[in-house]
Amino acid sequence: MKLDVIKLDTGKAGEIELADEIFGLEPRGDILQRVVRWQRAKAQAGTHSVLGKSDVSYSTKKIYRQKGTGGARHGSRKAPTFRHGGTYKGPTPRSHAFDLPKKVRALGLKHALSAKATAGELVIVEDLNLADAKTAAVARAVKENGWKRVLVIDGTEVNEGFARAARNIEGVDILPSIGANVYDILKRDTLVITRSGVEALEARLK
Repeated sequence: MKLDVIKLDTGKAGEIELADEIFGLEPRGDILQRVVRWQRAKAQAGTHSVLGKSDVSYSTKKIYRQKGTGGARHGSRKAPTFRHGGTYKGPTPRSHAFDLPKKVRALGLKHALSAKATAGELVIVEDLNLADAKTAAVARAVKENGWKRVLVIDGTEVNEGFARAARNIEGVDILPSIGANVYDILKRDTLVITRSGVEALEARLK
């Protein structure tokens, strides 16, 4: 498939041929959902914790005699049935991450890129070079192109001047091609990729 290439300061810069096996697939929601679940589970802190019976601070003395009280036979105030007692089988710190085959992860990224291309939310720019790499210039370029919540993917390295200038602009995020991922792509309204970013992504996914 072919797409027009534009310049940041508006204006065409030619065309680019995008690989159909990366940008021209029929997006599959099931694959995208699997990869997003994997990403979010991996990012979960897993620091949830409660005090168990062995963790709460109480005397270990038997609270009353075993027989003859007409009540249940308790030996400790730490039991979960008592107020301030330990929690039974409560959550403890753990990792929520699970394995996902590399082929599925790569396929998920291809379908995310294809989803943006199919929806008309993919924009290819020549590069991120600006004559005046300042926040006002980047903000003006973003406004003139009609971008609101946008993810910009550069080549192997991000253009430092553009990244520095865009750092304080709300709704503009920048990643190198190696950092491109399904969750961040689907989360934004517009995906902007530089020509070198396209080349790096195609080399990574072929």
